[in-house]
Amino acid sequence: MTLAPESPTTGCEVAVRFSPDGAPLAIRHDGRIWMVDPDVHTAHWFTRDAWWETRNRAAVGSGDIVSVEHWQVQAKLATTNAELRTFTLRREPLATGWQLESIS
Repeated sequence: MTLAPESPTTGCEVAVRFSPDGAPLAIRHDGRIWMVDPDVHTAHWFTRDAWWETRNRAAVGSGDIVSVEHWQVQAKLATTNAELRTFTLRREPLATGWQLESIS
């Protein structure tokens, strides 16, 4: 699936490679690798899952079930003259993988 400017939002899973200090380095999406530009500001924040609406339940001691992690990074393909794109990534509570929230 290729994201077109007309439909830049998706919920597909992406692979994210992180540095030892926890910052995103690269994103694998749609069979291509997007390199995160280290010279451009990245944003990292957490929101809370609306557990009272989703009724997600977990066993006692299973960890944080309400924190949704987000990253917003600037990345580009490793080709000449490639444009920077803004990727917004999201990881749900207790999830092991990342979802692509949007590309702009």
